[in-house]
Amino acid sequence: MFDWFNTLFSPNNEPDITQSLIVLLIAISVGFFAGRIRIGNISLGVSAVMFVGLFLGHYGYRMDESILVFVRDFGLILFVYGIGIQVGPSFFSSFKKDGLLFNLLAVGAVLLGGIITYLIHIVTKIDIENAVGLMSGSVTNTPGLGAAKSTLQEIQNQFPSKVFSDPTIAYAITYPLGVFGIILTIILSKSVLRIDLIKETLSLKNKTSDKENIIINEKCRITNSDLLGKSIYQIFKELDIHNVIISRLKNSGSKVVYSPSLDTKIHDKDVLMVVGNQKDVDHFIHLVGKISTDLFIETGEDLIAKFVFVTTKAATHKTLAELDLHNKFDLKVTRVVRSGLELLAQPSLELFYGDKLLIVGNKEAIAEVEKIIGNSEKHLLEPDFLSLFGGLIIGIIIGSIPIFIPSLPVPLKLGFAAGPLITALFISRYGGVGAIHSYINNGAIYFMKDLGICLFFAAVGIHAGAAFYDNFIKFNGWLWIYYGCYITFIPLIIMVLVGRYIFKLNFYQLVGIMSGAYTDPAALAFSTKYLDSEIPNQSYATVYPMVTISRIFIAQLLILLFAS
Repeated sequence: MFDWFNTLFSPNNEPDITQSLIVLLIAISVGFFAGRIRIGNISLGVSAVMFVGLFLGHYGYRMDESILVFVRDFGLILFVYGIGIQVGPSFFSSFKKDGLLFNLLAVGAVLLGGIITYLIHIVTKIDIENAVGLMSGSVTNTPGLGAAKSTLQEIQNQFPSKVFSDPTIAYAITYPLGVFGIILTIILSKSVLRIDLIKETLSLKNKTSDKENIIINEKCRITNSDLLGKSIYQIFKELDIHNVIISRLKNSGSKVVYSPSLDTKIHDKDVLMVVGNQKDVDHFIHLVGKISTDLFIETGEDLIAKFVFVTTKAATHKTLAELDLHNKFDLKVTRVVRSGLELLAQPSLELFYGDKLLIVGNKEAIAEVEKIIGNSEKHLLEPDFLSLFGGLIIGIIIGSIPIFIPSLPVPLKLGFAAGPLITALFISRYGGVGAIHSYINNGAIYFMKDLGICLFFAAVGIHAGAAFYDNFIKFNGWLWIYYGCYITFIPLIIMVLVGRYIFKLNFYQLVGIMSGAYTDPAALAFSTKYLDSEIPNQSYATVYPMVTISRIFIAQLLILLFAS
């Protein structure tokens, strides 16, 4: 009576579509539950899906080959595209600060890991595909494994007689080493380097206090007699002020608050609301007067401040100067929030779909502008599948472009990992391509990333589990873990020493670079709790895209150059 039920849930070497989906969903659901189990401050997180897949594969559960390949590749594409959209804006802006140094350190660790992998291949005679699997697992880099497998498939398609080992086995064996190796290095480096977290916090605060790009507003009373009777435009020109906006003005002795134009003249003891980053605002106030404690300028009855979302084509990819809200509606945009970053509302700033504008002015005028800009939060919550799948199509096309290099057996390609990642980075940086825009709400991004990595981990785990135990015995898995230690620890230790003693990096930032260089979210989650700080997240996001692209290329090159 229940034979159909047993058929669905029993191991099967030749599963149909339904049985394949059941195995896939079991691996993901059980893996997600197992990933939440904590031992101290450490949990496997979403990577537990792969280990559940290994367990299922070992005990005879299988997926239809065509379904497995599709799920694996589609999951990887979703994961890396979500990463690119999420970190794109902060990735490009970081290069104006310490981003270049952070990326040089991280990419240097990647290159050193690649050299060590090649030496292990030469000295131990391990097949290069297994060596690349060791490397990808030892640094917990999933896109690198995906790129290696795609490259091996390309070679096999062109040379059907060639037979290669599956790098997933080595990846699965050394993956736990990568996770716990980084965490162990973080703990030991804090102790060995004798890190005082209070001093590190104060040092970082002093270092970045003048460089933070956080937009603030401050009240200022005019006391400089040389400026009286001059327009705001004249004052900005004479004092060489560029990155400050005057959002409100209240004349001395009056309770009327209004949004001034550049032609508005300044009088003695006028109170201004000054908007900009801390350094520029402090500099401006120092030149024109002093900080004011006036309360009326904050509570003007006819003047309000409201956030408005850009959700119409009429405002998308237009600059603030082109919208000209001040002359048309007597309104002033003081700041723009994009992907969590606050930007000063300069006239040349181009608006992207999903941007959030802080507008100061009359309530009725703001209501009129909302009709032009959109301000439809409902539209932002609705999934825009044209933008999502259109971006994925562009990413796949870019990843499929062959790059012909003499002496290589097949062309080099960005593949399903790097192609969508680079596409997402540039779409998020420039706001979109034609009808494809970059805005995806945070909930959708996290869902896309987690779904993608779950699909990938489940597929590779189930596939590798079929021969995992036999291969562990055949290749002496403990010896592979020993080799993996060289790839995990040597670049990490050198990175810590160089970053700390040569470049004098703050420990919080260094920990983020360590986690980012090994693309390890589990280590990042541990470090933020262990150090009780969100600072590592910033340097992690700064190096993650460049590291991912570098690891993809290193994995491909090792396969192309040395696979026989």
